[in-house]
Amino acid sequence: MRVPRPWQVLNEVTLVDTRWLRLREQRVKLNNGHEIEQFHVVDGPDWSAVVAVTPDDQVVFVRQYRHGARGLSLELPAGVIEPNEPSQRAAERELLEETGYVADSWQPLVVLSPEPARHSNRAHFFVALGARPFAEATPEPSEELLVELHPMNAIERLIQDGEISHGVHIGVILLAARRGFLRLD
Repeated sequence: MRVPRPWQVLNEVTLVDTRWLRLREQRVKLNNGHEIEQFHVVDGPDWSAVVAVTPDDQVVFVRQYRHGARGLSLELPAGVIEPNEPSQRAAERELLEETGYVADSWQPLVVLSPEPARHSNRAHFFVALGARPFAEATPEPSEELLVELHPMNAIERLIQDGEISHGVHIGVILLAARRGFLRLD
């Protein structure tokens, strides 16, 4: 079996170029000779997120409205990594800004491509143990967040009930459980 190779970009036009989003339209040629006239690549900033666990085994979440999904979403604290900012520092900053929490112990969990078919960005996930309130949350004006603590043993039900619906966050929560940071039973 032949290993797939990168496609050849024959032509590229940038359709949108803003701080948060760049949309490129490419004409590409696959290794089998097939050409795709309009393939769209979405570039966005890398982001960090954190599975923050309190000393009494609760996980810190934020509930917010997500316009693309047209509904509320229960998610891990997360946000964009600023230029030249280390990914863990971004996760620490986002936890504090979005929830007012800090944590004693930080561990990298995984770096992944949230949607590799068309998106070029990467997501950096961390586990923060010993999470505790430290200050008032200071979300950005574009964020309306409700901070929620949920016991570890309630998370699987929250996923089943559709409360936690962000697919990448669900995968990371399950990975954190598999690595022994969370007990979901």
